Amino acid sequence: MLTTSIFPDFNGIVEVLCLALAFYYVFYFLQGTRGAPVMAGLIMIFIILNAATRFFRLEALTWLLERLSVYLAVALLIIFQPEIRRALAEMGKQHFFSGLVSDPSLVDRIVQTVNLLANRRIGALIAIEQSIGTRAIQETGVRMDSAVTPELLASIFYPHTPLHDGGVIISGNRIVAAKCIFPLSHQLDLSRIVGTRHRAAAGMSDETDAIVVVVSEESGFISVAHKGHLIQNLDDDQLRRFLSGILLRPMKQINRLTKVADWISHVMKVNKHARKHE
Repeated sequence: MLTTSIFPDFNGIVEVLCLALAFYYVFYFLQGTRGAPVMAGLIMIFIILNAATRFFRLEALTWLLERLSVYLAVALLIIFQPEIRRALAEMGKQHFFSGLVSDPSLVDRIVQTVNLLANRRIGALIAIEQSIGTRAIQETGVRMDSAVTPELLASIFYPHTPLHDGGVIISGNRIVAAKCIFPLSHQLDLSRIVGTRHRAAAGMSDETDAIVVVVSEESGFISVAHKGHLIQNLDDDQLRRFLSGILLRPMKQINRLTKVADWISHVMKVNKHARKHE
């Protein structure tokens, strides 16, 4: 008599793990984005229709769902295009060296500049590039190769200067471009409460993993956009902690890796020395 096990074999376990990992990353990258409620709605509709067709044996609806499933993959690519692009960029970047800042004083210089502009209510848009390149956006402005100093960075945004309109991009402790046109965010909730400068900051953070600092020209309030989220009304200390937590964290990771490598090298030297005296 043949008996079937209720437990999956090795191939079945691998398939379950792969599916679980795929679903985890899908919900992880959609968390907090405008695609999350869309995905939740699609799942609810699929569950309800599938349950209805099975329970009531609706043959016509079953046939229609089978035909529509062929085009479902294309529809998902169109609906979740920004989220898919960001997820692929996140998976492709080097996490250990992302956002590499060789000079920790860069954070203090940016905070000093932003504080100066905010007190004088001069609008500003500053993007700090991380692992995802911004070359295409840099080409929309004026290319530069200058050190990041509060005096230079603040003078760029002073009214009636040639480079004040647009955004500045900082890459690797250098100002690489100014007067850049950042992509506007398509988040509907943002368009109702903020202006073009903040929407550009959110759009830049949608397209890349850059940290974008915004100074409002009307109120002088400081905001930060990162990974599609806009955090408003920050003070100097909050801005410094936010920037330090993201930009200086990779340096700590590299230091830990260096310590591990040094420890491994020391152990190998000790073992080699011990073998010589055996």
